[in-house]
Amino acid sequence: MAGPGMHQTQNLSMQQVLAPQLQQSLLILQAPLLELRNLVQQEMETNPVLEELATEPIIEGEEAKTVADAEFKEEFDQLAKLDEEWRDYMAQSSTYSGRSQEAEEKRQFFFDSIPTQETLQQHLMGQLNQTVLNGGDRKTAELIIGNIDDNGFLQTTPEEMALNTGIPQGDFENILTLIQSFYPPGVGARDLRECLLIQLKREGKQSSLEYKIISEHMQDLGKRRFPEIARRMGISVEQVQKCANNIAQLDPRPGQIFAAAPQNYVLPDVTVEKINGDYQVILNGEQIPHLRISNTYKDIMSQDGNGSEVKDYIRDKIRSGKFLIKSIHQRQQTISNIAHQIVSRQREFFERGSAHLKPMTMVQIADAVGVHETTVSRAISGKYMSTPQGVFEMKYFFTPGYQTATGESMSNTSVKEAIMDLVKDEDGNSPLSDKEIVEILSERGIPIARRTVAKYRTELNILPSNMRRKY
Repeated sequence: MAGPGMHQTQNLSMQQVLAPQLQQSLLILQAPLLELRNLVQQEMETNPVLEELATEPIIEGEEAKTVADAEFKEEFDQLAKLDEEWRDYMAQSSTYSGRSQEAEEKRQFFFDSIPTQETLQQHLMGQLNQTVLNGGDRKTAELIIGNIDDNGFLQTTPEEMALNTGIPQGDFENILTLIQSFYPPGVGARDLRECLLIQLKREGKQSSLEYKIISEHMQDLGKRRFPEIARRMGISVEQVQKCANNIAQLDPRPGQIFAAAPQNYVLPDVTVEKINGDYQVILNGEQIPHLRISNTYKDIMSQDGNGSEVKDYIRDKIRSGKFLIKSIHQRQQTISNIAHQIVSRQREFFERGSAHLKPMTMVQIADAVGVHETTVSRAISGKYMSTPQGVFEMKYFFTPGYQTATGESMSNTSVKEAIMDLVKDEDGNSPLSDKEIVEILSERGIPIARRTVAKYRTELNILPSNMRRKY
């Protein structure tokens, strides 16, 4: 009978052998569609026994499929026991690091082919090149432009630049005034106050109430203390409100117009379509290469003339290839099962929109699908679903909620939308306080705490009632 020491040795050996496959299997489950395609292509480059089919492979016999699935499940469950060991690794890993030279060249060609947008610094340098300056002033101007961030603000002071370079502070002050005359208006400002004043100067409004409010009462303006500003300036609160509305039309981040918009291309893993009155789940598998084990290598294994080393190598690659194919199949099946559960439980959302999203947790879906909660978490990570209501990240459908007075379930998202609607329709002269919102929602049968309303309001970027008041 084996002693405890032998069991420990066997477990350690199993961890060493199985951990890389666990790593790969979890990576496949977690990878979004385009990333999975890259992973498969990279695996094909390193595993010669894999070959791609033009169409999906046909499983020979239902019984063979059932046996193969059972064998894979047993092996996968064995691997899953080591999940904790690799969780930190998975959180940091998004792709394989190794790429062939050809793949790297293709990748670089793709990035080189993307059209680039002119940056703020390039735009400022273009204007500087059209300005007549001597060599010293041009160097000073280039130093200033180099210290302007993407929002258009100067990240240092003329005094600091003078100390670091030995160039007189007065030269920096003079050239900074020049750069502040460049486009976009407000660029080169040291803070928001100066940025807004520059814009008003460019519009010839140095004598306006707006200019005076920004110049002398910027802190009170930021906190919307309109009565205090009105009292100090000897004008009506209504005049301050009007000026504040005009000031809101100025640009607080002038450099942002040169910031490239994020190029986020989403390829949904799942499409939900309504066909003949029923919602159908369509899994997107077109982007994933369909793989099989090459018959050539199977023939090599059956030949007697090949040595044991060759056969061991091929046997290892075949086993690795089969595991990859099964991991992809398991991934697709898991995502499909989760998507069917989402559609089944969120039918009202698909019919009527986000306000009718029902509470749903990963534990509930994990129990229904027959997997662990962490498997659901990985399976929906970075995955998108195309629906009649638009394209949503799959994790969007998972949200806790409330039990209404009538016994109905209501998701957090629906409660947030209710708060947003209340604020949108409120009287600007008397905005709703958090307490009043709680009372209105309670009347609608939605029990919610005041601190929860404050939390949701913050998440929705809604100001407190005292800062929403209009005069």
